[in-house]
Amino acid sequence: MYIETPRITIRSFTPEDAADLHDILGDEETMKNCEPPYDFEKTKDFLSSFCIARKGAVAAVHRKTEKVIGYILFNEHEKNVYEMGWIFNRSFWGQRYAFESCQAVIDYAFRVRKAHKIFAETIDAVKSVGLMKKLGMRPEGVQQSQTRDNHGDWVDLYLYGLLEEDWRKQNGK
Repeated sequence: MYIETPRITIRSFTPEDAADLHDILGDEETMKNCEPPYDFEKTKDFLSSFCIARKGAVAAVHRKTEKVIGYILFNEHEKNVYEMGWIFNRSFWGQRYAFESCQAVIDYAFRVRKAHKIFAETIDAVKSVGLMKKLGMRPEGVQQSQTRDNHGDWVDLYLYGLLEEDWRKQNGK
């Protein structure tokens, strides 16, 4: 996958992305709604085994600096159904980079990959759910006390999805 937006290049991960990815996955605040922060070795292993070998995620690269500022999960869950998720470098929060990048991946999924559906899940009922809504995703349910957060407390899991037919309506296609 290779996509360009005005400010971001979305591409496959490479081994050289380890330090930039660790800036994201190693940050405690960034990871608070995901899992405990990674040490550098875990980041390198995850980059190699999941991002590169399984092609389970793509990199969002800041075009001016060439720095990887975002990790975007984009994984075919079953034929034409994709799971999506995102984690962005905290230094770039609040600047619409996640929206710009994820919107481009969604458009690519429906236009090029002929996706039927894209879905996402989160325990973050504020920022992540807000972005899911901005991306046109609709709530599909809340699994109450479904999973544990980084402190071991039971938390709700919010499920959102976007069907191709709804994406077409939203984009006048």
